[in-house]
Amino acid sequence: MKKRSLCLAVLASAAVLAGSAGNAWAYFTTYVEARGTQTISLGDETTVEEPTVANWVKHVVITSNEGSEPVFVRARAFTGSKYPLAYSDTSGKWTPNKDGYYYYSDILRAKEKTEELLIQITEVPEEVKDPMELNVAVIYETTPVLYDEDGNPYADWNGKLDVTVEKGGNN
Repeated sequence: MKKRSLCLAVLASAAVLAGSAGNAWAYFTTYVEARGTQTISLGDETTVEEPTVANWVKHVVITSNEGSEPVFVRARAFTGSKYPLAYSDTSGKWTPNKDGYYYYSDILRAKEKTEELLIQITEVPEEVKDPMELNVAVIYETTPVLYDEDGNPYADWNGKLDVTVEKGGNN
């Protein structure tokens, strides 16, 4: 009787283990390894130009590279808290927003440039003689141009990144 109970216990344990083996086997059959490369195209590429700094003013121009999709642009500058900044532009195409960014009104297409955004340090410390001594960091962002159902362009600055993968050869 003891021998029979022991055999039944072993068989029951084996049945439980065999039942969970399917899950473990599924893990081992779903593991895959790949080699080669894939090109990921995010669609737009821009660069910031800061061609001149004169009279404590930084002249900022953003350029869309060849092959870039149309984008909207916004920019903002940062300095130490003791150097207040003033923004201006002669074109009237840069508009301030309460989030601290300045938004460019036109759509920036491939090989186009924005009008200059002028960023001036308004209170320069007396001990600073060269404008290059003050670090003014310019941050700019772009977002693809989207269109509503009526065909009107708009910018979605809070949207999620949509990545398109281009199929390439086996490398």
